Amino acid sequence: MAQLWGGRFTKETDRMVYDFNASIGFDKRLISQDIEGSIAHVSMLAKQGILTDSEKNLILKGLKEISEDVKSGTLVIDESKYEDIHSFVEATLIARIGDTGKKLHTGRSRNDQVALDMRLYTREQVKETDALLKALLEAILATMEENTETFMPGFTHLQKAQPITLAHHYGAYFEMFKRDRQRMTDIYRRMNYCPLGAGALAGTTYPLDREYSAELMGFDGPTLNSMDSVADRDYLIEFLAALATIMMHLSRFSEEIIIWNSNEYQFVEIDDAYSTGSSIMPQKKNPDIAELVRGKTGRVYGDLMSLLTTMKGLPLAYNKDMQEDKEVAFDAMDTVKDCLTLFTGMIRTMKFKKERMAVSAMNGFTNATDAADYLVGKGVPFRDAHGIIGKLVLYCIEKNTSIDALSLNELKEISDKFEDDIYDAVSLKTCVNKRLTIGAPGPEAMRKVIEQNKKYLAENEIIG
Repeated sequence: MAQLWGGRFTKETDRMVYDFNASIGFDKRLISQDIEGSIAHVSMLAKQGILTDSEKNLILKGLKEISEDVKSGTLVIDESKYEDIHSFVEATLIARIGDTGKKLHTGRSRNDQVALDMRLYTREQVKETDALLKALLEAILATMEENTETFMPGFTHLQKAQPITLAHHYGAYFEMFKRDRQRMTDIYRRMNYCPLGAGALAGTTYPLDREYSAELMGFDGPTLNSMDSVADRDYLIEFLAALATIMMHLSRFSEEIIIWNSNEYQFVEIDDAYSTGSSIMPQKKNPDIAELVRGKTGRVYGDLMSLLTTMKGLPLAYNKDMQEDKEVAFDAMDTVKDCLTLFTGMIRTMKFKKERMAVSAMNGFTNATDAADYLVGKGVPFRDAHGIIGKLVLYCIEKNTSIDALSLNELKEISDKFEDDIYDAVSLKTCVNKRLTIGAPGPEAMRKVIEQNKKYLAENEIIG
């Protein structure tokens, strides 16, 4: 068992205790970040005269060879021999280059080392998530452009409310995922400070150049309090909270696709590549991807709550509890990236049954508000108009018909204010097209929004 701290102890750790304490089973994915941080650290030590150039060059050569050998598979990380990825890298370096490798850890602690590794890894995950969000936004926008005049019912309380367009409905999700991208930018900016050099909690007596180390790794600067540097997981909590919000948005969208895919609605046809069948019912075509995305949302929520609970009672500075941050964080990151990838593929290939959607809008009294507005235009006070149209809807329900299918005589029995122009006033096209304020579903308003969305995507490249 390779341990970096054995000098104080007179006997080996119990095997079960060692295994319980070890983190290499999950933190081995940080090897690239661990080596990147070590390269920067050694480069800084040499710049400060703490290491000689020959020592630096030997260590850097050894670290780069370890990285290459792990990537190629010629060097295997043996989880039974090493406590964590840091001990694996350091022990392997010493075995390869001798005593010079023992100088790698000069002026740093595992506390600031792991804080750096996790921050470097999370920073990369923020960038990857941002790229996937942008791809999703591009897919949503493509559907919006093609469907500014695809009529469908808008809903409140899962009841048909007013007619809208598919472009308008998708536009709501564009706004949600755009805010998710903005959160990525905020998190990246706030977390992009380097904890390396904080030591265990109180810095070091070595003349480190923390600004130089930070610059080498693309940080905006060093963190400003050594205790907070090793105890901080706010950036990770923020990221997991943002990931939970992404999943909430994906879950809401998935729920609607599941409903739209049902036999009762039949608004969409999900591509075979993103559906499965039943083992017993041959007619079934199940929206499994949408259902799994919806299901995995709770998993990401759980990861966030686990991390919050771990951190809630920890005194400064580092505590071993904080090792629990990694598994939940890795799980949330992996889950969200998979969900974004699959969901984007699903909506890109999904077909819409436009006639069915339009008929659904016509049959659900979604034009009732416009009928009331029509009466207001004829001089009827809105509250009276609301009552008249309520009676009209009740009449239609009893007759199993719709407002636009009634004869003018039937309409006049309810109110003598109705004239021939009522039919044009309550048509789907009129109901939608006359809504021209920015943010409304009218095609003219939607085209303006689409142009703004295109501009947003062009001007906001992927982070980093």
